[in-house]
Amino acid sequence: MTDALRRPPTDGTLRLEPLVEAHRAALGAACAEDPDIWAIYSLSYGPAHFDASFTALIANPRYAAFAILSDARLVGMTAYIAPDPARGVIEIGMSYIVPAVRGTGLNRRLKRLMIGHAFACGYRRVEFRVDVRNARSQAAVARVGGVREGVMRQDRVTWTGHVRDTALFAILKDEWRPA
Repeated sequence: MTDALRRPPTDGTLRLEPLVEAHRAALGAACAEDPDIWAIYSLSYGPAHFDASFTALIANPRYAAFAILSDARLVGMTAYIAPDPARGVIEIGMSYIVPAVRGTGLNRRLKRLMIGHAFACGYRRVEFRVDVRNARSQAAVARVGGVREGVMRQDRVTWTGHVRDTALFAILKDEWRPA
C-alpha cells in the first residue's frame, strides 16, 4: 500500500488520522453510542466485541484504517480495504459515524474526500460493498455517485451467523465529478 494513500487530505474541520492504539478508548466510546447498529455489520465493534475487533483491524495489512475527526473530536472510523494497485481497484468500507453527526453532511464530505484521494493516488475504480439490509448506507453511496452493479448473493457470514447478501457499488475515475 502506498504511503500517499495512508495520508489522506483534510476538508476544513474534517480530518482522517491513521487508526492507532491511542484511538482505542475514544473509538470504543464512539462505537458504543449505537450498539444496535452492529447487527447489520460484518463485524461487531459493539462493547462486547470492540477490543478484539479493534486489535484485529489495526493489525490487518489489507486495511488502511482511519479515525474520523470533526472539530478535533473523534466521531467514527473508516478504511481503505484491499488496495490493488496493479488492477487499479480499492474498496472503501468499515465506515461508522456516531449518531450525533449522521445526517449533517459529514459522511458525504468524508466519502468524497476518500474517493478523490484514491483517484489522486492512481486508482481507477473505488468500490463499496454494503449489506443489502443497510438501506441508509446504500442511499449514502448512491448520493456520492456510486453505481449499483448488482448483488453478491450469500457473499459472507457475519459475526451474528447471518448469511449476508452484499450490494456492490462502484465509482470509476472517469465518471467522478469532484465537488
